[in-house]
Amino acid sequence: MLKTYLPARFIVERNASRCIQCQVCVRQCGFDVHYYDEEDDEVRARDERCVACHRCVVFCPTNALTIRKNPLDYRENFNWRGEAIEDIIKQSETGGILLTGMGNDKSYPIYWDKLVLNASQVTNPSIDPLREPMELRTYLGRRPDKVEVDWETGKLNTRLTPLVPLEVPVMFSAISYGAISLNVHESLARAASEAGTLWNTGEGGLHKKLYKYGSNTIVQVASGRFGVHPGYLDAARVVEIKIGQGAKPGIGGHLPGEKVSAEVAATRMIPMGTDALSPAPHHDIYSIEDLSQLIYALKEATNYTKPVSVKIAAVHNAAAIASGIVRAGADIVAIDGIRGATGAAPKIIRDNVGIPIELALASVDQRLREEGIRNQASVVVAGGIRNSADVVKAIALGADAVYIGTAALISIGCHVCQACYTGRCSWGIATTDSYLAKRINPDIASHRLVNLLRAWSHEIKEMLGGMGVNALESLRGNRLHLRGVGLTDTELEILGVRMAGS
Repeated sequence: MLKTYLPARFIVERNASRCIQCQVCVRQCGFDVHYYDEEDDEVRARDERCVACHRCVVFCPTNALTIRKNPLDYRENFNWRGEAIEDIIKQSETGGILLTGMGNDKSYPIYWDKLVLNASQVTNPSIDPLREPMELRTYLGRRPDKVEVDWETGKLNTRLTPLVPLEVPVMFSAISYGAISLNVHESLARAASEAGTLWNTGEGGLHKKLYKYGSNTIVQVASGRFGVHPGYLDAARVVEIKIGQGAKPGIGGHLPGEKVSAEVAATRMIPMGTDALSPAPHHDIYSIEDLSQLIYALKEATNYTKPVSVKIAAVHNAAAIASGIVRAGADIVAIDGIRGATGAAPKIIRDNVGIPIELALASVDQRLREEGIRNQASVVVAGGIRNSADVVKAIALGADAVYIGTAALISIGCHVCQACYTGRCSWGIATTDSYLAKRINPDIASHRLVNLLRAWSHEIKEMLGGMGVNALESLRGNRLHLRGVGLTDTELEILGVRMAGS
């Protein structure tokens, strides 16, 4: 085996005075960093394998472990920084595309942090959410242009399309079975059911064990059509056509064959151990007219009882695309920004393709309003939603609700080590290895997820109350509640907000 030119990214430090050689770290690490040397009766570490997931640190009973970044410094060069040098070394040694997990970690502006919220004072009193009603419920789906009522009988003449209520405007984003373990899927499904929101299967189908959570489930129809059949569609509350995602706009998906276990294969309806390849395009969609045919095919297949969503990546012409999607008959438009996460993506794509979700959302909402069709579809956004303030700002920019993926996984243990694509996740999340996957207990994980949504709900109510708003619906698209800080005139114009102080 050739000697690698790559240094270890992290250093494992073991406090000899505290280490009791219990080998807990050996058993907990999915990357075989720690090992027991029988001859010397000593636990040691292979630093070059460490991804800084911190599982060993958390579970060490004597707090003997510390993981720190390797302080090795390259000669100072703004253009040829360490990451660029090491990427070239990796590709020179492997001859392949560099893969990575999770979302974009580059220093592009985070516009949520450059937006602040308005607050009521004397002339428009604030509301105390502890003592006065505060409504967080929102509805996803198409709303009619007008409502006609037979005033003699009191009956509604307008035929309403199906609307889905959310008790909190936060849903769990699409993460497929195979990319994550069944226990994680079950945790998301149970939490969504308990919290009154929705979770998304991703493009890997729905395990038969989880059909009972169908009333809180969004099922995806992606280019590979994995796991798509009439029962799958019937089980869902919402059907989502996946065109793109924020971590890899314009390219397809790939689940390595080693992650396609017997149950994953059965759920995806593919042979066990084979790579699951999703082509970049749907081979029956090459125009808005083609998309319209699939939307209506899915509505026919489900007897017009379920809203149909279309998910795209945030790109420069997202507003025009969203307009076409709405006119094609979609009830929901989901947009995933450049910070959207993934189990595996080419690093070069994740870091350089797409645009921030904040800019895409503002332009989409404005375009749909200008065309008079904003009421015909709900808008859902994803890609780097980190806290309740991001949620409130997204609603004010025009979203009906948001998806969270990384935040949900962090809630149940993820430490964003970005090694999801290896399938060796020490926390039992991004893996189908039975030994590792059982580390996620759905009872505990779903409880943690519900706690997260409950905490965010309290904070959202506090922020709404501070703005003098008593219902989430009153905030949607009301950009007068936002002000920009440190933004250029062009950025303010795209976002549709005023500068702080104006």
